[in-house]
Amino acid sequence: MSLERILILDDELVIRKALEEQLRRKRFSVCSVGTLGEADEHLSKDEYDLLFVDVHLPDGNGTELLERVSSMTNPPLVVIITGYGTVESAVKCMQSGAFDYIIKPFSSSQIDVLIKKARDYRQLVKVNQFLASESTVSGELIGKSGFINQLKDVIRKVAPTEATVLICGENGTGKELVANELYRCSARKSAPFIRVNCAAISESLIESEFFGHEKGAYTGATQRREGRFELADGGTILLDEISEISPKVQAKLLRVLQEREFERVGGNKTIKVDVRVIATTNRNLAQSVELGLFRQDLYYRLNVFPIQVPPLRDRDGDVILLAKNFAQSFGRKHGKQIKGFSEDAIVALERHSWPGNVRELQNTIERAVILAESGHPIAQAHLGLFAMPTNVSAPAVAHAHAYGHAEVGAPAYGSGYHVPPPQPQGNGGYYDSPPPAYPRQRPPSRTEAAPVPPISAAVPSEPLAESPAEPTTPLPLEEIEKKHILSTLEGTEGNRTQAAKLLGISIRTLRNKISAYREDGEFIPGE
Repeated sequence: MSLERILILDDELVIRKALEEQLRRKRFSVCSVGTLGEADEHLSKDEYDLLFVDVHLPDGNGTELLERVSSMTNPPLVVIITGYGTVESAVKCMQSGAFDYIIKPFSSSQIDVLIKKARDYRQLVKVNQFLASESTVSGELIGKSGFINQLKDVIRKVAPTEATVLICGENGTGKELVANELYRCSARKSAPFIRVNCAAISESLIESEFFGHEKGAYTGATQRREGRFELADGGTILLDEISEISPKVQAKLLRVLQEREFERVGGNKTIKVDVRVIATTNRNLAQSVELGLFRQDLYYRLNVFPIQVPPLRDRDGDVILLAKNFAQSFGRKHGKQIKGFSEDAIVALERHSWPGNVRELQNTIERAVILAESGHPIAQAHLGLFAMPTNVSAPAVAHAHAYGHAEVGAPAYGSGYHVPPPQPQGNGGYYDSPPPAYPRQRPPSRTEAAPVPPISAAVPSEPLAESPAEPTTPLPLEEIEKKHILSTLEGTEGNRTQAAKLLGISIRTLRNKISAYREDGEFIPGE
């Protein structure tokens, strides 16, 4: 609800009390006064969403209040009420900033209509202010592969329903585009669509971002603020990277999904909302539940209808289609006429495995458009993708570590659902840094000859006796994860941002784990 506190200013006690009683029955917080002086005193102490102001008052004209409230940071809506209404006075009040104008005597139904109009207007203003400050994701799902056709069919079926949707997939696959399509094809497409990037908001502020806060709830809370759930009332909310929220917020989010109600930070009033929830994650949430990092009950609430977005490497034929679309788009953006792609560029695009998925392809094409000459096709050199011969591949173990996997074919925590195929060693683009050297003992480079053990004629030709295999005890999963994280940090020389990117986790998650390892007495590379 974006309309809560109402102030009534009228010198007639009967009018005041009747209006106050009607509004209190609708569960508004109402205060009524009879003079301009009393109204100024209340406005200086508290925030109000709506004012009912009489024109003729004992200490002045009620329209004087319009100029005073217009200078406030968050001005309330003002409804002028009078018993001597004329067209000229109504026009003058509206020009001075009044929200509406009613004439005494008025009926309760008139007040009901006015309250609904004021509530809708307040929410519309708040949503527009929020959307104006946010960068939105635009575009459509482009592709003709079997995976994309299946994905579009699933979206078409689930979008018109009210089901909570959990969109899973690797980074850069287009999970937000899927969410936009769900919203665009839903029955709520004319209502607000509010996005929350859970990974980009600090843990101390995310509760306030979700549910809002009251004035004075914490240092810096100088005025009441509506949260994202409140702004999305009647519409849809997108919880992007839902796996990044803390256990404390997970518990409160569970209540919103179950009861559709919450309290603002620092407040005690229960606010009810009607919101459809869509969540995205690049993690395996079922695995996070097993590790105790995500609440099981919240997982089941979110996982009503799961959608898996395929990685670009599994979308046969879509790479070139997307590349051509991006080339046209960025050509218009940068004022260039791009004449398609050269044959060697198309081969390079098709051979690259795109570990960064569609986002990596998009960035690569924009870079190529900038480097290419207007009126000419994009060449392989513009892409910065150096394809290797098909019979050469990187060592499997080294590749598994570089992409955040503990062993070949086994996805590590936070690595997504798909294991990328082996990548060529060396630089994959103009601005990429070479992958860290794993394992610890550096393998010989292509320019160095691998050491060959000497062959001695004195070595007998009999086969060596096989020693019995010693049973090995598998390490706990936490120990494997710790060794892998510390090894990755050593390979990046302590660069946490690069390490987090290689591991497929957020920088905040990496910092928390480093802090825990430090408390256990572990040596942290780079410190």
